[in-house]
Amino acid sequence: SAMDHQPKFFENLSGTGKAIGVLTSGGDAQGMNAAVRAVVRMGIYVKAKVYFVYEGYQGMVDGGDNIVEVSWESVSSILQVGGTVIGSARCKSFRTHEGRLQAAYNLVQRGITNLCVIGGDGSLTGANLFREEWSGLLEELAQNGKIDAEAVKKYAYLNIVGMVGSIDNDFCGTDMTIGTDSALHRIIEVVDAIMTTAQSHQRTFVLEVMGRHCGYLALVSALACGADWVFIPEYPPEEGWEDSMCVKLSENRARKKRLNIIIVAEGAIDCHNKPITSEKVKDLVVQRLGFDTRVTILGHVQRGGTPSAFDRILASRMGVEAVLALLEATPATPACVVSLSGNQAVRLPLMECVQMTQEVQKAMDEGRFLEAVRLRGKSFENNLNTYKLLSHKKPDAELPKTNFNVAVLNVGAPAAGMNAAVRAAVRVGITEGHKMFAVIDGFEGFARGKIKEISWGDVGGWTGQGGSILGTKRTLPAKYLEKIAEQMRTNNINALMVIGGFEAYLGLLELSAAREKYDEFCVPMVMVPATVSNNVPGSDFSIGADTALNTITDTCDRIKQSASGTKRRVFIIETMGGYCGYLANMGALAAGADAAYIFEEQFDIRELQANVEHLTEKMKTSIQRGLVLRNENCNENYTTDFIYQLYSEEGKGVFDCRKNVLGHMQQGGAPSPFDRNFGTKISAKAMQWISKKLKETYRKGKVFANTDDSVCLLGMRRRNLVFQPVAELKTETDFVHRIPKEQWWLKLRPLMKILAKYKTSYDVSDSGQLEHVAMLPKEAVPAAI
Repeated sequence: SAMDHQPKFFENLSGTGKAIGVLTSGGDAQGMNAAVRAVVRMGIYVKAKVYFVYEGYQGMVDGGDNIVEVSWESVSSILQVGGTVIGSARCKSFRTHEGRLQAAYNLVQRGITNLCVIGGDGSLTGANLFREEWSGLLEELAQNGKIDAEAVKKYAYLNIVGMVGSIDNDFCGTDMTIGTDSALHRIIEVVDAIMTTAQSHQRTFVLEVMGRHCGYLALVSALACGADWVFIPEYPPEEGWEDSMCVKLSENRARKKRLNIIIVAEGAIDCHNKPITSEKVKDLVVQRLGFDTRVTILGHVQRGGTPSAFDRILASRMGVEAVLALLEATPATPACVVSLSGNQAVRLPLMECVQMTQEVQKAMDEGRFLEAVRLRGKSFENNLNTYKLLSHKKPDAELPKTNFNVAVLNVGAPAAGMNAAVRAAVRVGITEGHKMFAVIDGFEGFARGKIKEISWGDVGGWTGQGGSILGTKRTLPAKYLEKIAEQMRTNNINALMVIGGFEAYLGLLELSAAREKYDEFCVPMVMVPATVSNNVPGSDFSIGADTALNTITDTCDRIKQSASGTKRRVFIIETMGGYCGYLANMGALAAGADAAYIFEEQFDIRELQANVEHLTEKMKTSIQRGLVLRNENCNENYTTDFIYQLYSEEGKGVFDCRKNVLGHMQQGGAPSPFDRNFGTKISAKAMQWISKKLKETYRKGKVFANTDDSVCLLGMRRRNLVFQPVAELKTETDFVHRIPKEQWWLKLRPLMKILAKYKTSYDVSDSGQLEHVAMLPKEAVPAAI
């Protein structure tokens, strides 16, 4: 109908007269506070009343001052705090009928008929039961004379929206649960630290990570640090694993690898459902191989610390979406969870997700392990397959021989995660039977003949290294075409894999244009986007942007902390990104900034004036600090200095100003778990595409590829990884400013403004349809990995 195509704006949804209770339940997870903050602010923004329920369901049963109405300022400064500030408790009494009756009474007293529950599957199942019993509980309260008949009518329905906060990522229906990414950050920090000491002593480390029933953390951290072996509950090792593991470890030592890392999920089992403990693994290695072996149990470290940028943005998006879902809920809508699919917020029926989650456990209990892996979802399966592909080198005799030579190069500025991508490309290429060549220093190095064969072992330990080990240059190939063609001929290169930013994209356009003149360029070429700016057309994400975002967020946290001591201070922070506002905008969302100036959204002096007035108002509240981000190229006249001077002058007597240019620290640092993983998976997929294209284009003893679809960019689009001919991406590109013409994250821009209390319009046409779990797309690759 015509109705369906009308855009839907949230300002037309009103929360007047509604009361929302928000609680956190079950085990804590980093990012819960960001979700609480988003629910509170979005709720107040739409004129609903919002209540904290302290200590989870226990507080709901106890009532009294455990259920408190909150204000905008109540959730200030909690974005960067791990755990949950409203507390979470295991609650026995809520499992009883009396407990739920008391809870219902406490909510009705305050007119709360909308609940937002942030917790694991147990907490959400409890919420659903409560909702189903609600009208019965009210009638019982009326019979007992606790409430009047009027109240039974007025509060007849309870609406429930859940958000999954769990570091295990064990919930079906969402690619990432709140807290998972942060837990991976903690694990990777520990592994990186252990690697240096293990290197010094030639040790073997057995690391035990959390995950009683789910191997996600173990699997992804094994992928992110290139562990030698991983034990997870969903995929027990085959009979005789003890022998094969010991063979693998001693082979690695023989190859001059000085350390071994084995990761064990706390719920790891063998194929007879018997536990495999970290101690057992250690004893095995010591008895059989005599290696110096240590066990490290990470324990609650994984739940702690500050939430990562990813978790803050995820939780903020989910929190806002949860309030929208509550505003639109009718007595007929089932309890839903807001979750992430690829790069989109979706709503799913809560019980469908819970049932699917329980199916996985059932499959594992019954020894149907392949089924368990499949039920965990596409992303889990992808992780497992990629890990298997990259961790074990087949003996040379078992490898196919294709006689194809494939070259890998880095182009543009360094980005964290590039090395993980090179490692994956090299190892997958070798597994597929190709000879792999590394080009040093981009197209410039290529022209100078800086190219050498690279082996499986050469890329060991690369996943955790920042920057670009191969070396990278911004130089484009156009001026070296003759020389590059000559190098391709000399080394008989049959395919190219380019890992880099906007220059890599331009470089591929130039090489494909040169195909008419040079046959050497008539080979399959693929680009994997890697740049902190995230400005490459054809992909929602690029390798390196997540690491840069975390650097920006960490720095903003420190700056905010310094300001909370001095009071009444506004900081102006300049971020990188060229003309692309991704880092400034998403950094602002993750750091809880008051404004972000970006090139994509033109601003004038009136807007700057409004921002100053907004901050002046803010200084009258209890939050006496401000944070403003500015993209380096957002406006050539309103420079960082100009904005700093303007704010200093206009804020005289109210607040003082400081400025900070973050600079190249945004390109450095160890890659985040997201970038290691995204780099590894996208690059492995690109290499498999190269193999397929080489087979297709091999005719009469040579490779000849000259169609548009043999020069592609592999990008993440909404929910899928897609290969797009670079020729077709030309129309989507603003070449002057080196950004895509349309950028998905601009839709999230109003989110930052809402959470900073600005009046804004927000198109929510995308949200609202309830989807179903079983229909998950087959080839989905998650936004978070």
